[in-house]
Amino acid sequence: MAFESKEKAKAYWSENLRLMAILLAVWFSVSFLFGIILVDLLNAFTIGGAKLGFWFSQQGSIYVFVVLIFVYVWRMNVLDKKYNVDEE
Repeated sequence: MAFESKEKAKAYWSENLRLMAILLAVWFSVSFLFGIILVDLLNAFTIGGAKLGFWFSQQGSIYVFVVLIFVYVWRMNVLDKKYNVDEE
């Protein structure tokens, strides 16, 4: 990966780290907050016959994690093209 300048490299990694921080915050919110901390509050609702808090702790956080992987790949492809470091 060759950048045109150090400024572009710094901007690229800054955007990359910002994206990772956002995605990790979403993952933390879904897995820890919804699956552990807010489980009693969410258990008042049901999804497919299961309590929502239980669903988040058992399946929802895994589904969100897989979706976040695809979002990360998509956004990184956009970022690579923006900074002209994509695979051609």
